[in-house]
Amino acid sequence: MPNTPPPVVLDGQTLSIDAVYDIARRGARVELSVDSRRRMTEARNGMLERASTGEPLYGINTGFGSFAHVKLPANQLAELQTNLIRSHAAGVGAPLDSSDVRAMMLVLAASLARGVSGVRPELVDSIMAHLNHGATPIVPSRGSVGASGDLAPLAHVAQGLIGEGPMNFRGRVISAKEAHQAAGITPIRLAEKEGLALINGTHLMAALGALAVRDAGNLMDAAIVATAMAIDGCRAASSVFDNRIHLARNQSGQIWIASALRHLLENSQIGPAHATNDPRVQDPYSLRASAQVLGAVFDAMQSTKRTIENELGAVTDNPLVFKGNHGWDVVSGANFHGMPLAISLDVLRIALCHLAGIAERRIYWALASHDKENKLPAHLSAQPGMRSGHMIVQYAAAACCNELRTLAYPSSVGNISTCAGIEDYNSMGATSALHTRDSIQLARDVVASELLVMAEAIEYQRPLASGAGVEQAHRAIRTVVARLTNDRSPSPDIAAISTLIAEGTFSFALRNLA
Repeated sequence: MPNTPPPVVLDGQTLSIDAVYDIARRGARVELSVDSRRRMTEARNGMLERASTGEPLYGINTGFGSFAHVKLPANQLAELQTNLIRSHAAGVGAPLDSSDVRAMMLVLAASLARGVSGVRPELVDSIMAHLNHGATPIVPSRGSVGASGDLAPLAHVAQGLIGEGPMNFRGRVISAKEAHQAAGITPIRLAEKEGLALINGTHLMAALGALAVRDAGNLMDAAIVATAMAIDGCRAASSVFDNRIHLARNQSGQIWIASALRHLLENSQIGPAHATNDPRVQDPYSLRASAQVLGAVFDAMQSTKRTIENELGAVTDNPLVFKGNHGWDVVSGANFHGMPLAISLDVLRIALCHLAGIAERRIYWALASHDKENKLPAHLSAQPGMRSGHMIVQYAAAACCNELRTLAYPSSVGNISTCAGIEDYNSMGATSALHTRDSIQLARDVVASELLVMAEAIEYQRPLASGAGVEQAHRAIRTVVARLTNDRSPSPDIAAISTLIAEGTFSFALRNLA
């Protein structure tokens, strides 16, 4: 694969968001360090030593959930783990994208490799073999309540490891058995505790959260560029980004956004051209308060990013194995509970509503022809009345914003008890993660629509040029979208710009100036 990134080494340290992205979407390989193998083996031996005393240890020699009181004989413990995987693979709904599943598998492998889960290194080897050979289990997207781990989705992953269920192998959906034969992978035979360790963690929501944070970063950069383009495209006042204003507010995100906008608009010819004798005193909030709104969004994104980064260094199954003062301890807890992620991702979706919402308002302003000073024809039509221009682009953006508001309802506030009441307070973090993934796509399309509209608006300010950053972004847009002369379907144009956003094109434009 061209431009394949370097391998990701599982060494017990915190995964980076970039590492998750490289495995999920760029085909990077994964390896396990020697030290991690040693730590895993020591913890495994310690756990078996403790289990040999006959003491009841949850999920190792007992049943699961409300069956925790049932103690099982040694000759049934391996079968217990396989039965767990089969019974818990109860997911429903459309399958996750293969990249999402790969991210989930990496986060799972990294958690196990930290050496406190009590599993064999061979279990991580099996996950890595699937990742490195392009064998990805088919995983239904719904079924996790975000506590006790992402049980159902992870059980479908584990099904693939043991040679059961369907699998995507290099773009073809075949049985796991066929995929294993084609890839030369031997199905794993689960031992004590290993089935539980595979499914008893926050790995789906953490993986989706990591990819969402990565995508949200590119989206934020594009939103800043779109805002700067709107300022000059609508002949608005750039003086609202005066650093003194933002220092007086004392909000770090706002200060950073205003600085980025100043960079993008630096040396613009458009701003000075209407700086004097302009009858407009102030612009609408969508232009004048853009640094304040996007600054708040930026701060919320940074908060979510910190939570996800912390989780990428976590061990979230149960029970865990630790070296104590007098031998090995097997300690039950609840690290599998997804509430930190659920709340953080809920907040991110609220922030995305405002990122997209203020963009839609700027689209409306540019198309509405209310402002006679901005030189823009109604709906940016080359022949108003005969041609509709970008009229319906605003409708589509409005529809996306409406759906974003629906998805922003917080998943974490609604509890449904499970497992006969033993699992009586769940996070619904997986729902939050899935809704966040969908929200990013909707918000990306809104920002793409703004970039489409504002690139056209800039054309009406010619021969004057905007700032270097805006002009760089404008050239990038024109590589995929021609200027609007006659009416055409805007959908392919929006999709093309949305792809540029996803690829980080506008991030480069911003970083070169920051």
